[in-house]
Amino acid sequence: MRYKYILFFIILLTACQQKREVSTSFYYWKTVYKQNKVENQYLNQFHSKKFYVRIMDVDLDINLKAVPVAPINFTDSIPKNLEIVPVVFIVNEVLKTQSDAQIEQLAYNILAFVKSKVLQSGRKDFEELQIDCDWTATTRTKYFELLKKLKQFNKTRLLSSTLRLHQLKNQEKSGIPPVDKVLLMCYNMGNLRQYGKQNSILDVPELKKYAGENLGFYPMDIDVALPLFSWSVVFRNKQYAGISKRVSVSDLKKSALFSLQKDGLYLAKTDLPAFGLSRNDEVRYEESKVEDLKKTAEYLSSYLSEKPINLIYYHLDKNLLKNYEITQLEEIANILR
Repeated sequence: MRYKYILFFIILLTACQQKREVSTSFYYWKTVYKQNKVENQYLNQFHSKKFYVRIMDVDLDINLKAVPVAPINFTDSIPKNLEIVPVVFIVNEVLKTQSDAQIEQLAYNILAFVKSKVLQSGRKDFEELQIDCDWTATTRTKYFELLKKLKQFNKTRLLSSTLRLHQLKNQEKSGIPPVDKVLLMCYNMGNLRQYGKQNSILDVPELKKYAGENLGFYPMDIDVALPLFSWSVVFRNKQYAGISKRVSVSDLKKSALFSLQKDGLYLAKTDLPAFGLSRNDEVRYEESKVEDLKKTAEYLSSYLSEKPINLIYYHLDKNLLKNYEITQLEEIANILR
C-alpha cells in the first residue's frame, strides 16, 4: 500500500514537470447535422481534428427488440478537416433483456448502422467508435460482452466508452470496460431530482467525492468531457416534475412571471402553459459556469497523467456557445496542459 502512494506522488510530480498535450473538440448531439458558421468558427479556432457525433440512441421497441432511436440525418457533410468519431448511446434497460445471441447481433447491427451514417456524413470510414452507456453492476456483464463483440467485429478501429463518476469510483462493482480508452463525463453529477438549491450539472465538491486517486490510478487512458449547457429543473409540490428547456434565465427574471425565493428557486406566479408550468411550480436554474469549469479543470489536472488527452465540450450548438467566449474555453484547455 505504501509503495502505491509513493508511485502515485511520483506520477503527480512528473505531471507537474511536463506539459500535457490537450486536443480540444466538441460533441454534436442533435438529430440533424447542418454546417453552421458560428459552430465551425469554434472548431476552427481550436484546430479540432476530431468531431464526436451522436449517431443514434439504442432503445427497446414495444416488442422488446433493440432498435435505433432518433438517428442523426446529415443534410451537409462535416468539414473536410475533421475526423468523425461516431457515438452511440445505449439505454441501460436494453442490456437487461438481451440474450448472448442478441448481444452479438446488436454489435453487428450497431456497426452496420454506424458505417452507413458515416458515409452519409461525407466520410468513407472512421478511426474510433465511442459507446455511451450508464451501465451498472447488474448490466456490466452484458455491456462488456457487447463491447467485446464490437471490438471483435471492429479490429482495425479504436473502441472507447464513456465513464460516469459512479463507475470511476466503484471500480470493483462497475468493472473496467474492455476498450482502448474511456471518456470521463464531468457533468450530471448531482441528484437532479432533489428539491432545493444545488447544481446537478457541475459541482466541484461533488466531483471530489468521486475522482481524486480513483482518477489517478485508473488503469486506462482517459479523455475528459466538460459541459456547456444549462437547464431549468421543475418541482411541483416540492416533487421533481421534469426538465423544461423552454424556460430561459431571462424568462425567470421577468417579475410578471416569476418571483425569486430565498432558497434560490423561482416561483411561477401564474399558470404558464407556454412553458408547461402551473401556478406555484418552482424552477431551479442550473448552468455550467465558466468559473466552475476552470475549477474542474484545475482539479482534474492534478490527477491526470502526463499522457495526451482529448478535451471534449458538450456540446456544439450556436445557442449554447454564445454563453462562452472562445478565449474562455481556450483558457480551460490551457489549465489542463
